[in-house]
Amino acid sequence: MALAMLALLVTAFVPAMGYKFDWVTIHWIAGLALIATVIYHIVHAVFWQSLRNVWIDGADVREGMQELSRFTGGGKAPPRKPGKYPVAQKLFHHAAAVAALAAIVTGVLMMFRIENPVLRHNPYLMGDGTWGFVYVLHGLGGVALITLVITHIYFAIRPEKRWLTRSMFKGWITREEYLANHDVERWKVGEGGAAGRGGEGVPAAPAVAGD
Repeated sequence: MALAMLALLVTAFVPAMGYKFDWVTIHWIAGLALIATVIYHIVHAVFWQSLRNVWIDGADVREGMQELSRFTGGGKAPPRKPGKYPVAQKLFHHAAAVAALAAIVTGVLMMFRIENPVLRHNPYLMGDGTWGFVYVLHGLGGVALITLVITHIYFAIRPEKRWLTRSMFKGWITREEYLANHDVERWKVGEGGAAGRGGEGVPAAPAVAGD
């Protein structure tokens, strides 16, 4: 998913900077790869994971407001640690989902305007005004995604977040990291996790736009 996203962003914005190459074919192929990974992610999240881990509830809203108040110097930290994901990660996930879905749906429609072996070429599928709306929405989705990707990378390389970045590659965090950063009642690790095998680690809590 990350490789597809980066390929899409490079082929979308680098040509606009004046660097010319045959970017259209690479762009739609990367788009199809992104669609495949998104479908896999949705199926995996629905049937093998718990959607409650990423859903925002009333407690998340209250704790998010407390975190914002603390960040601006006007309050204390929330009294509880987060579950699997802090509210900021959940908000990031939802923002990325909206931007990606907007780019995907409009991108599929735009494939009707180019020659490709997947969809039959039909530039008259919609009127000029509707096509203009599709292009604008696709561009807004792309700009939102590049902003979110830059934000993701920034937090991923910060020293205090590197344990999360490592978990994206290795699939686990240490028991000490789990206890220090998560409420064990709000994110209960199953016996099948590494924590049940001597406490060496627990299943990963991926950074920002992770699992």
